[in-house]
Amino acid sequence: MSGSAQTAEQPFPKVRIYGVPFSKMSMRQTVDYLTRAIESREPHQVVTANPIMVMAALDDPAYLRMMQGADLIVPDGTGVVWAANYVGQPVAERVPGYDLIHELMKTGGPKGWKVFLLGASPEVIEAAADRIRTLYPDVQLVGVRDGYFKDAQDEEVIAQIRAAGPDILLVGRAASNQEPWIAKYKEKLGVPVMMGVGGSFDVLSGKLKRAPIIFQKLRLEWFYRLLQEPWRYKRMLELPKFAVKVMRDKDNVTK
Repeated sequence: MSGSAQTAEQPFPKVRIYGVPFSKMSMRQTVDYLTRAIESREPHQVVTANPIMVMAALDDPAYLRMMQGADLIVPDGTGVVWAANYVGQPVAERVPGYDLIHELMKTGGPKGWKVFLLGASPEVIEAAADRIRTLYPDVQLVGVRDGYFKDAQDEEVIAQIRAAGPDILLVGRAASNQEPWIAKYKEKLGVPVMMGVGGSFDVLSGKLKRAPIIFQKLRLEWFYRLLQEPWRYKRMLELPKFAVKVMRDKDNVTK
């Protein structure tokens, strides 16, 4: 299916992995879809998901419902790409959230898209904003705010975002509340594209390095990140658990 044949309202091919509906679209098709989402002005939640998030959804029905309510879930983790292929429903390619950010910025610059960055520490988010300004001078950064705000400040943050009127809202907060926060306030925020970006702000800011190409090709980006952030090892233990579970449940993974 070509990207030009899709609109933000039309269905796109998906594969359900333990109830989580992953897009089968390529990066190009994904960007085309999100371009149409921006043109529609309707709010869309985009989730860049990995096996750790799928495992979290298996353990938490509320988290699974939130994922199922998202407008688009892209296969960020290599484990998801492997699982889809293993069960005979391959996706077009991996769509890493970090790369998707850059593709949206490249597309949005000439179109004058407005972008709001929300998340990380004050130092990291400002450095990430500076990086985007340098790489994509035509993109309009209409708001930058760190992610260290309390629940009581949600309405204040929403008002700030609404006043800025962005086309794209990138949110980088803790994994446990990033997507649920977007889902909870999706309609209030009213931004055409709202996407959780995890640690992408850390990489954009220079705090963390993106895995070298060789690690990416070997599907070992998770290992490279673990080397930089060894405290993440407990979360990373979910990766082999996911692989073993998929192999055991092969005939039931997509049910």
